[in-house]
Amino acid sequence: MKKALFAMAAVVLVTTACSSGGNNSTNTSAPSATQNGQAVTTVSILAKDFAPDDPNVQKLIKGIEDGMKAEGKNVKLQITPVQSGTYSEKMGLLLQSGNIPDLIYFQGGDYQFATTQKILEDLTPYIDKSKYVKASMNPYNIERMKNYPYLLWLSPVNSAIPVVRQDLMDKTASGKAALENPTIDNYYTFFKELKEKSGAKYAYTTAGNLDELDAMFGQAFGLTTTWIKGTDGKFEFGKTTQSEKEKLEFYAKMYKEGLLDPEFLTKKWDTKEKAFYDGQAAIMAGTQGKVIDLYNSKSTAQNGAGAKVVPLPPAKGKAQGYTPVDTSKESRGFAISKTSKNKDMAFAVLEYMASPKGQMMDKLGFEGSEYQIVDNKIKLTDKFAAWYPHFVESVISFTPDKEFDPTTPYFSEPAAKSLKMFESNSTKDNIFIMPADLTAKWDAATAVYKEFAADIVTGKKTGADFDKFVQAWNAAGGKDVTDYANKTIK
Repeated sequence: MKKALFAMAAVVLVTTACSSGGNNSTNTSAPSATQNGQAVTTVSILAKDFAPDDPNVQKLIKGIEDGMKAEGKNVKLQITPVQSGTYSEKMGLLLQSGNIPDLIYFQGGDYQFATTQKILEDLTPYIDKSKYVKASMNPYNIERMKNYPYLLWLSPVNSAIPVVRQDLMDKTASGKAALENPTIDNYYTFFKELKEKSGAKYAYTTAGNLDELDAMFGQAFGLTTTWIKGTDGKFEFGKTTQSEKEKLEFYAKMYKEGLLDPEFLTKKWDTKEKAFYDGQAAIMAGTQGKVIDLYNSKSTAQNGAGAKVVPLPPAKGKAQGYTPVDTSKESRGFAISKTSKNKDMAFAVLEYMASPKGQMMDKLGFEGSEYQIVDNKIKLTDKFAAWYPHFVESVISFTPDKEFDPTTPYFSEPAAKSLKMFESNSTKDNIFIMPADLTAKWDAATAVYKEFAADIVTGKKTGADFDKFVQAWNAAGGKDVTDYANKTIK
């Protein structure tokens, strides 16, 4: 699940003139050829984790070609290499050069290509005619495609869900109460007891910002959407409201009492996880499903079966829910180039990978390598740990024709539970795609917020400074964005 562990890359601004008709662009596809007397369609593909020299990628490519050929679609997948470095930047430079593959995986940097240069295909008609892609979409995927029909990502929503180590929770008396009635006060009591009795140095660790802490507490303080409607009927940015002030003061209290990792601002994802596995922190957050599965595997491998992870419900207060889901657009996913001469076959690749046979290969690998059939059950091997889905992370339509061996389930119990908990505790956000002329102002206002939030949590500033922060946020560009929000949000 490498894709689940990378944050969304920054948007690449491009200025080259690539027309929607492709007059200044070159498609990288080789022309259709013949093989054993049969026409072969070459589909070029650019994807972050498709390294040409990766043995698993080579296996997957051959598996796709063989599987589609068996269904009468003779395709050759041609990997377009991208230089090492920040993927979205290197990919943007490649596309600007006019080297435009048929099938492109974006992880940021797509907006200008879709809306300004208009070189990305509207996928709506392809999805409407599909069988398997459509069946693999969750409600949030569907909503995002309506708003921005250029990226397809068949995946659960990438939302952080907090987990606690079972062995550390068992040393407290308040853990059960927090699970059954997860009020802010009950969580605070639980955190204090974790620090006092579990052996952990602090209760909660997070990587570089407060987002993963917000996943637990944001809605409890009333931050149910990015833009909050005030008593005057107008929308205001949630992080400039009194709800945010109360939340930050609570975080400051946690920090002062040693319940929050004192190095949370400098932690990276790997050092955050190490603190959790080593028992320095009792709680951290990760994407539901496969990432929680990975956390569980690593925690139990290092600390024993008693250290399995337990997904925690969001705190209950003014509202309850994990981080509201952005439905403005997919933050990552596959696009098809408008300049492609093989659009139908490019989408056919996505459709095949969403089919039962495609999902078996994408999710499990190959029989005899990543899994074996033992007593008519799917038994995952040690090699499965190095395999992950490249096309369809969603399990909505994943129905293998055989059961998994109970000793090697596809999802551990904590991972499966995290998916169900998110489904029952997720709400839709009202965030919108920021127009290009406001992007710089939004970035500047966001920087003002991040600096103030860090200062108030670490004690450099207090709630008394909140009004000055709001003034600074508005002056940096927040007022203009707020005006736009009130014209845009319905």
